[in-house]
Amino acid sequence: MRIQGKGIYGNAASVPFTFDGQSYAGRDGDTLAAALLANDVRLVARSFKYHRPRGILTAGSEEPNALVTIGKGAKADPNQRATTQEIFTGLQAQSQNRWPSLRMDAMGVNDLISPFLGAGFYYKTFMWPRAFWERVYEPIIRHAAGLGALSGKHNPDTYEKAFAFCDLLVIGAGPAGLMAALTAGRAGADVILADEDARMGGRLLAETHDVDGMVGHLWVEQVLSELRGMDNVRLMTRTTVTGAYDQGTYGALERVGHHRPRADGLPRECFWRIVAKRAVLCAGALERPIAFPNNDRPGIMTAGAVRTYLNRWGVAPGQAITVFANNDDAHRTALDMIAAGVTVAGVIDSREDARALGDYLLFTGAQVTATRGRLGLEQISVTHAGGTDKIATDCLAMSGGWNPSVHLTCHMNGRPTWRTDIASFVPTPEAVPGMTVAGAANGHFSTAACLADGAAVAVAALAALKIKAKPTATPQAEDTPYRMEPLWFVEGKGRKWLDFQNDVHVKDIKLAAQENFRSVEHMKRYTTQGMATDQGKNSNVAALAVLADATGRGIPETGTTTFRPPYVPVAIAAMGAGSQGAGFAPQRFTTSHKASVARGAPMIEAGLWYRPSFYAADGETTWRQSCDREVNAVRNAVGISDVSTLGKIDIQGPDAAAFLDFVYCNTFSTLKIGRVRYGLMLREDGHVMDDGTTARLGENHFVMTTTTAAAGLVMRHLDFVAQVLRPDLDVQCISVTEQWAQFAVAGPKSRALLNGVLDAPIDDESWPFMACGDMGVAGVQGRLFRISFSGEHAYEVAVPARYGASLYDLLVERAEAMGGCAYGMEALNVLRIEKGHITHSEIHGRTTAFDIGFGRMVSQKKDCIGNAASQREGLLDDDREQLVGLKPAGAVKQITAGAHLFNQGADPVRTNDQGYVTSVGFSPTLGTTLGLGFLRNGRARHGEVITMVDHLRGVTTQCEVCDPVFVDATGGRLRG
Repeated sequence: MRIQGKGIYGNAASVPFTFDGQSYAGRDGDTLAAALLANDVRLVARSFKYHRPRGILTAGSEEPNALVTIGKGAKADPNQRATTQEIFTGLQAQSQNRWPSLRMDAMGVNDLISPFLGAGFYYKTFMWPRAFWERVYEPIIRHAAGLGALSGKHNPDTYEKAFAFCDLLVIGAGPAGLMAALTAGRAGADVILADEDARMGGRLLAETHDVDGMVGHLWVEQVLSELRGMDNVRLMTRTTVTGAYDQGTYGALERVGHHRPRADGLPRECFWRIVAKRAVLCAGALERPIAFPNNDRPGIMTAGAVRTYLNRWGVAPGQAITVFANNDDAHRTALDMIAAGVTVAGVIDSREDARALGDYLLFTGAQVTATRGRLGLEQISVTHAGGTDKIATDCLAMSGGWNPSVHLTCHMNGRPTWRTDIASFVPTPEAVPGMTVAGAANGHFSTAACLADGAAVAVAALAALKIKAKPTATPQAEDTPYRMEPLWFVEGKGRKWLDFQNDVHVKDIKLAAQENFRSVEHMKRYTTQGMATDQGKNSNVAALAVLADATGRGIPETGTTTFRPPYVPVAIAAMGAGSQGAGFAPQRFTTSHKASVARGAPMIEAGLWYRPSFYAADGETTWRQSCDREVNAVRNAVGISDVSTLGKIDIQGPDAAAFLDFVYCNTFSTLKIGRVRYGLMLREDGHVMDDGTTARLGENHFVMTTTTAAAGLVMRHLDFVAQVLRPDLDVQCISVTEQWAQFAVAGPKSRALLNGVLDAPIDDESWPFMACGDMGVAGVQGRLFRISFSGEHAYEVAVPARYGASLYDLLVERAEAMGGCAYGMEALNVLRIEKGHITHSEIHGRTTAFDIGFGRMVSQKKDCIGNAASQREGLLDDDREQLVGLKPAGAVKQITAGAHLFNQGADPVRTNDQGYVTSVGFSPTLGTTLGLGFLRNGRARHGEVITMVDHLRGVTTQCEVCDPVFVDATGGRLRG
């Protein structure tokens, strides 16, 4: 219910919204949770496993229960927390995980059979009969699983990504964060202050304490006003720092459009990558519940959340409030409720020495041992030294103490440290390099301590950056000592819930220990404790305490589970912003694309590029006719092919040659300037990563070419080698694939064609095979390489990309005048198969240099990546599958890629498998189908006839094993 005169938003405007189709009204500034409580809506969800009725538990992003779907149809946004979702006019929210309705959920039957659905039941059931798994069990489980549901339609929303850099990143804008940002801002540092809430201030917005004689939220506004006036400070509201990564990098999720109606061009979220020289974590603390019998009924909430709704939004979650706690802090809830005129039916404190801080009924040394109310709390049972009392109440505010938010400090495999005095874990110093922790996140629970710690930590962080900061005077604020006595769970009849979202209770933890899942990580997976979308923020410490008790260990010895990013759920669409639709696989076009399309060439994908498959001439009705014509043109005249898609990496520096020696298995430091060499690159496990040519344009200047498919992979690999494996080498690498348009000119008439285009003529003496260098091309400064992928006398000519389209047109025009033509990917594939050249069809990740016949290229005179691994026993066995050529040797002439090879007469089954076919093409040069493949001991079996079987297509062919080089084995054509 709404309490007049309470809240920090004053007489805010009324905002209409709907929940499960029912119309309600809230106030501007309300979260959906606050607005629902103001309208006396307590039942908001059903639990994951047992479908128990659940209500709002907290007031922040740690909320495990109140998950809703916002919007409908394709715009439905599931699993949004009602505690962080702000209302706006037209908001449509629906409850989740129920059928047919929230009040009458048919899956609630699970709660009745809960004795059969305890922790790990899925490991012990659904075993028999075996055939039932796919037909019966799995469909039922999949239908019942999940919370919110995706629409199944294309997501029409847009998302953004952004980057930011700063001297100091302050995470959290509570009292500690505000003081840290203020101190750094005044010192002139470049500061980012990020907070997940729509309004900065943290707990100061939820308490009635004064700061420097002002109401807390007014002091916050004063500080924010000063920060807004600083050009060196950026304030980022609705922005959750989700993860801490290497080298001062942090991920952050900004909710841009969740708090307002959808509009064209308005992104839902923006995922930030923030690089900070130093960071101060001021993430505060999270209140933990107490596990007592049936502690999950709607109306049972954390004590801090109850007073947050009252003091921030002017909402009382009930008409008769009770408090159950083990600490002094929770008594503030009773005091604030009384001051607001709300009935407090009693305070139950488990400590014998607890004292009342105001005029309310206090039960000391007492515990809540039972609750009543299926769809909402109606009554509690309080057991104390004098017996058991029943108290009518519709809201129970519970508090088991506070846990510092240590999560971000553990994202780089750090472990927090146990502090007995506060019965909680605190961050271990330097767990994340460059990050320090202040305020409640560091175990300081009074306002004054948080303010002082925030300023002090900021000064220290700035000192590390050699920025002098004047100490900021600490404002006067409450400094009440934190007094508590641990209470993890209460004995009694009924389930005592720990993880509210995954329906894990105390008995589940004890069962895990009983079945010897004593490790905290094993317990987590056996029970699913802490594996829900809230990652156990409210429940992990209590669960660890129960496990420690069950195994006879202390909590520090029991340890914690691993906290991993993200801190809050992040939509995949946000992390992959810009990658929806066509952005998922951007279309990359060569400079000749328009010309190819104009010639009617079907375009096929090659990596992310689009390349022409073939160019049909008049009268040609099949692709084979076009392909054969193009192959013959290259073999007998001249052909033009756009090879710009091949990766081109510019490598420069005094140690460039040594670098290439390390990444290639063969030697490049001996390569002469003006020459090109074929290179083979190995992975660290000794298998082939990629192949290509590298040209030496100067003493310290090389240009590497890669296959189209592996261009990105190789660039990433080179960066890794330069930064991690060989940081001692002075070398720089940059991709220049898009900067150069490059064309293959292949065939016996290729030199004659080029001599009509180049600024200076060439011949065998001036430009021999494997020569390279700068060359004027029709008045444009370009490069010329004498290399061949077709096996013919060939060149590759490169010009800056802006000249690519015109050069292509010129080359094709001249080729056609000489009886040649442009050729596409189909002809390119046939030409390379005829010549026995490999692509990633052969170097597919499981082959070695030995397998493809290049074992001698792995130089033993130097070290290189993968050298030692490639020499392992088993990778050099003659019985390995080796590259061979294949020709039909019987009546059936068809060879199919993907087919398997068997000895003649052997059953075509897996145990008799001798190898497989990787590439196939019809050779118009030889008038037969040719194939490349891998065969056990293949190099020793040339001339043998084997059986090719394609079970998928129903093809069986007798094949002759031969050398993979079918055309011009001596290389006379390409050298002539």
